[in-house]
Amino acid sequence: MSNALSSVARIAYLASDIIVDSQPTLPSTSQFAKKYDSLSATSTRRPTIFPVPLGGDPGSTLLRNGSGATLVSYTSSATAQTAIRLVLCASELSSLPLVLHLAVKDDLSDVTLLRSALPFFLVSTTAQKAHDNSLLASRLARTEKKAVVHVFYEGKNDSVEEIAESEVLPFLLSDKLAAANGHNGHANGENGVNGHSTAVVSPVSELFKLYEHAALSTVARIRRACPPFSVHGTNEPHTVIFALGDIPSLDVGGVSVISLSLLTPLPPSRILDAIPPSASRVIILEQVHRWNTKWTPLYLELVNAIQQQVGEQRPHIQSVYFSQPAQVTPSAIMKLFQVASSSTPLQLGGSIDSPSTSLEVPHIPKHESSYTKILSHVFGERLEVSNSPALVPKQGAIATSPEFALGRIRGQLDLRNDLIRSVQQLMELTEVSPELHKLLSQWILVKDDAIKSRSVGKELVAALESSKLSSPLVDRILALRIHFPSRSRWIIGSDAWSYDLGASGLHHAIASGLDINILIIDTLPYTSRNSADPHRRKQDAGLYAMNHGDVYVASVAVYSSYSQVLQSIMEADRHKGPSVVLAYLPYQNEEAPALEVLKETKLAVDAGYWPLYRWDPVKEAQGKEPFALDSDAVKNDLQQFLDRQNHLSQLVRSKPELATELVSSLGENLKDARRRKAQQAYDDLVVSLDAPPLTVLYASDGGTAEKFAKRLANRAKARGLSISIGTLDSLSIESLAQEEYVAFVTSVAGQGEPPQNGRTLFKALNGAALRGEKPFSKLRYSVFGLGDSHYWPRPEDAHYYNKPGKDLDGRLEQLGGERFAVLGLGDDQDADGPDTGYKVWESLVWKTFGVDSIEVKEAEPDPITNEHIKAASGYLRGTIAEGLQDTSTGALDPSDTQLTKFHGIYQQDDRDIRDERQAQGIEPAYSFMIRVRTPGGVCTPQQWLQMNQIADEHGNGTFKITTRATFQFHGVIKQHLKPSIQEINKALLDTLAACGDVNRNVICSAIPTLSRLHAQVYDFAKLVSAHLLPRTTAYHEIWLDKKMVAGEAVKDFEPLYGEFYLPRKFKIAVAVPPTNDVDIFANDLGFIAIVDDRGELAGFNVTVGGGMGVTHGNKKTYPRLADVIGFCTVEQGPIVAEKIMLTQRDNGNRADRKNARLKYTIDRMGLDTFKAEVESRLGYSLAPARPFTFDRNVDDFGWSTGEDGRHHVMLFIENGRIQDEPGRDFKTGLREIAKIHKGTIRLTANQHLMISDIATEDVSEIKRILAKYKLDNLDYTGLRLSSSACVAFPTCGLAMAESERYLPVLIDKVEKICEEHGLRNDSIVMRMTGCPNGCARPYVAEVAFVGKAPGSYAMLLGGGYYGQRLNKIYRETVSEPEILAILKPMIKRYALERLEGEHFGDFVIRAGYISQTTSGKEWYDGSGGEGQYREVAAPA
Repeated sequence: MSNALSSVARIAYLASDIIVDSQPTLPSTSQFAKKYDSLSATSTRRPTIFPVPLGGDPGSTLLRNGSGATLVSYTSSATAQTAIRLVLCASELSSLPLVLHLAVKDDLSDVTLLRSALPFFLVSTTAQKAHDNSLLASRLARTEKKAVVHVFYEGKNDSVEEIAESEVLPFLLSDKLAAANGHNGHANGENGVNGHSTAVVSPVSELFKLYEHAALSTVARIRRACPPFSVHGTNEPHTVIFALGDIPSLDVGGVSVISLSLLTPLPPSRILDAIPPSASRVIILEQVHRWNTKWTPLYLELVNAIQQQVGEQRPHIQSVYFSQPAQVTPSAIMKLFQVASSSTPLQLGGSIDSPSTSLEVPHIPKHESSYTKILSHVFGERLEVSNSPALVPKQGAIATSPEFALGRIRGQLDLRNDLIRSVQQLMELTEVSPELHKLLSQWILVKDDAIKSRSVGKELVAALESSKLSSPLVDRILALRIHFPSRSRWIIGSDAWSYDLGASGLHHAIASGLDINILIIDTLPYTSRNSADPHRRKQDAGLYAMNHGDVYVASVAVYSSYSQVLQSIMEADRHKGPSVVLAYLPYQNEEAPALEVLKETKLAVDAGYWPLYRWDPVKEAQGKEPFALDSDAVKNDLQQFLDRQNHLSQLVRSKPELATELVSSLGENLKDARRRKAQQAYDDLVVSLDAPPLTVLYASDGGTAEKFAKRLANRAKARGLSISIGTLDSLSIESLAQEEYVAFVTSVAGQGEPPQNGRTLFKALNGAALRGEKPFSKLRYSVFGLGDSHYWPRPEDAHYYNKPGKDLDGRLEQLGGERFAVLGLGDDQDADGPDTGYKVWESLVWKTFGVDSIEVKEAEPDPITNEHIKAASGYLRGTIAEGLQDTSTGALDPSDTQLTKFHGIYQQDDRDIRDERQAQGIEPAYSFMIRVRTPGGVCTPQQWLQMNQIADEHGNGTFKITTRATFQFHGVIKQHLKPSIQEINKALLDTLAACGDVNRNVICSAIPTLSRLHAQVYDFAKLVSAHLLPRTTAYHEIWLDKKMVAGEAVKDFEPLYGEFYLPRKFKIAVAVPPTNDVDIFANDLGFIAIVDDRGELAGFNVTVGGGMGVTHGNKKTYPRLADVIGFCTVEQGPIVAEKIMLTQRDNGNRADRKNARLKYTIDRMGLDTFKAEVESRLGYSLAPARPFTFDRNVDDFGWSTGEDGRHHVMLFIENGRIQDEPGRDFKTGLREIAKIHKGTIRLTANQHLMISDIATEDVSEIKRILAKYKLDNLDYTGLRLSSSACVAFPTCGLAMAESERYLPVLIDKVEKICEEHGLRNDSIVMRMTGCPNGCARPYVAEVAFVGKAPGSYAMLLGGGYYGQRLNKIYRETVSEPEILAILKPMIKRYALERLEGEHFGDFVIRAGYISQTTSGKEWYDGSGGEGQYREVAAPA
């Protein structure tokens, strides 16, 4: 068990350079300090700790130390005075790397003052949360250089899983959040349009984004979610409770409780996100004992947010306070529902005005009674201590502050002046008797007399009470009777008030002009004067008061001159205006004997450290000397006194000395200069002994080279080296020439090209080499390159392996650089991948710097992965809403771009102009692709028209039919994202789960001739899609402002996916034999429709484990075809899909996204084990699979008639692009058809479309429009009709080569070969992708080309014509001339030697060009061709 305070103190100690610890009331000691003391005995960390006395202002210490420290922590129990002092300097504190850890018991009243003053405000209600939020706050403050308030409940005791000491600093030093790299490609890419705006980003959104970064990093380290708030209770509540404080677990029907952990920043969109449409009441439940205004800031903020909600009806909002957790019960909450709408705050369990427990009277140290007894003795019953601790139980802790006392005195003096006026007005009445008039006038004369004002006042009260005089003045005077005596009003405080005269309220009292006396007791012993913070000097309250000219000032010491004390306080009382008495009372603790106090006082007074004096401004007005020096040690020379060390003076040195030891300031300056010079010489010596600084530069597209560079930098830091790190392009040649030691890390992009963020420097180096320059005479360098020796297997291409690293190494030498370590090469094909070469190279680096013998156990920081992003996203929210409002950039935050995929959105940029824009110094031309979710691929003509309009108004004027049989928009700039999504939803479609680690769009066969069967499988596809749809409300909140046009609002709960969702994307298809137009075996899950003897849908054969994605050169990745595991009925289908998906959810590889798909899970578990697990979850076994037959996977073009008599026409849309171009105005023609069509439109997985359900009487008109726009032209070769390509360049970020733009050009040339040999009408399935992720399903094509670099492709042969067999790599690298050279004789031979009905994929296997692929794991076996056709690889 661990308590919250101990956990917070531990994190503060381990994470901070500076700790400022506020001390409690004596004789108590700081609980934080106790923990710090214990840690100092066990920890290797040694932060500097500055204690701040009770009442002292910590702001000056924080400000002084914050600017030079990497992290400052302030620890304190929360009090009103602490909060007020921090608020006064909040503007300066807000930009410091500062965490304010404030411990509370059961009241948040005081600390919430800081909520709007500082950038971040966290609340922890458990010990574990206190630990985690301490880490998060430290990370946030250190990284962003902004102040964070962390409030926690100090009394919480529970089991805490603490971070190891050795992991704290690596966590704080770890790199800022970056989106994980290497995500799989999306279907069919997009086109790009730049988008910029000049509006200013919302500060709240920007701050929340910074919080998200820190939260994600924290989640990555502690493996626990750190959400800004947590939601418990009913999914569709009628009441939502926003709870702030120590709230017990509540289980009330119809109630959802949102426990706030992050108060600032709290974007309005987040507030609205948390309130479901079902809620009609919102309760703000806060644990506060008091509040000075009617409404709390949290209430007002929530009201403001809810007022922004679009809609006619908004929930009723009620503010409710409570004091103790025991008051928050289900019955108490239920009672609130019975209370009519109230315009005032309500209180649970009692009155709002009084806390459940009274405050204790603060302890007064016994030594201080020396002065209070003198005051009581001198003034007797006249004495009134206006900030007496006795007032605390009734007035609260604020009653002891000078501000409170000043206000109290001002009120009393105003009432006494009112009394004086009333007495004077009564004297003017003729009805007043002579005796009463005499008493009235007598009191006016003696009203300021200490004794007579009281005695005459008593007589006057008696006379008025016995008088028959009827006047309101009499009643008023009697009501003010307590003000007849003249009182001696005092405010007593500590020297802590002198640290900041303004923040403490002392300035206001001095400047008030009121008849008020202030006694400031200084307790710092003279012998301990140097142990205090020398920079945190007290202000000279006495000198400050003197400068006002109307303030009486005295400096006294009761243990030095009792008579001087008596004289000073009596003069202060007589002075009609403010008086300040500085009283010396040195002691360490209450146990200090009086003799020790006496000795300390004598030392201080005799040394001049505490001079005794009096300053009376009245004497100055009379022409007399106002200053009276009562210290014998300094009486001889007043000027020397004023120049001497005065403990409270603004004009003094930092350390007091005995009078006999005083030296001139010149001598002190000389000694200081000598000390500084000696220290500098020592520092120079230390630096000369240290290793020189090392700069690490990297060039990386995919993130691998960046990872290795950061690993090198982190390990170098751990060995004591001075490190800086950046991209190659971050330094110019001129800057690089000034560096002494530089380590370069680079990967390969394209065909031996440097990565994008290194090309500028590469070009500059090449230019310098051509000019014959040698700028690197000082530079010592070493290069580590990353590549794949098998990526370019041909001898003529072997030089592309690690070409950028090799080129850079040679170029630097040519320009005058000297290697400090030989070139290192990391090869993906080595046993440990690039690590094999890296380890050798890294050891040479350490040897160069002489740190190779240092053993360091590096705590490698965990990378921020998609799993962390999902877990910390608040069910796919992230900071998307805030990022949409940031008009300073056309992009979203990297982590949000991972989340937007779940919303059907990919961020990209126009790669055609990327280099040009980089040269211009502007950001890439960012745009977004939007993918619609259309289960079954069916839409209405009205929906088609809406999609057409969206493409024109928000996209690039075109849209695409994808290989998942849905719509895809391109070139949507950020400011058009939300309007586009809203327009899609108005058309009763959406984009939710069109991408991301969820089940994506469920597709089904088009089958035009089987109308009834299509209707059944289409309904089944919709049912499965709806069943597996994510339940988060984030989509509707972010894009639709929580409004749905149709259907029921999605619940903010993920019963299937959980907070981590799936390890990877999940694809489902429904096929109807004999047409496999959906490539059923390429999907994670497939349903093959089985028709009974009567032609009715009997059920489905179930297939599992298909998938296309591959990584070039990584043999752990491979395509796989699905296996048939059994049969299920139509009714069982959705549940079978659920259980298969959940088995993948729980068993998929979340550590490596490249091996996370279901295909790898099945191969790892074994098909039988996987099937058994699914059946265990189902509770029954699947029936045996039933016979089926496929004969093609291409679409059936042209006209057909269904069994219901309706007509259908399949149109060829090359690669799915809907656009107008010369002679092919397909987009316009389809729009015209949609305007008159009364049926439906079906999209196919081969990227074509079918105009469906055409009535006989409408056929002629449809044909007329088709002919007009040449949409009925099917005069294409069988090769072109069977082709498919993804988008690739210019918008897909994963593309390595062209695809959609190039495949038609290649087909132009290949189909000429086909026509030469009589194969014009023969179907050969040819597919192309720009990267190996397989969006166009190339690995089941008969001929396929997979991009490796611009103009370079891997060529694959041997796929099954109807998708039943994988192809295999025939050539690792080919360009267009080689493609044509290979295909020309191959096609000719096929035309001559093929068997009856033999397809091209079957032929190339029979003819010995390539071996048959029998399983995914064997996909690499036999690659490169067979026998005489085998490719000769380059030597490794």
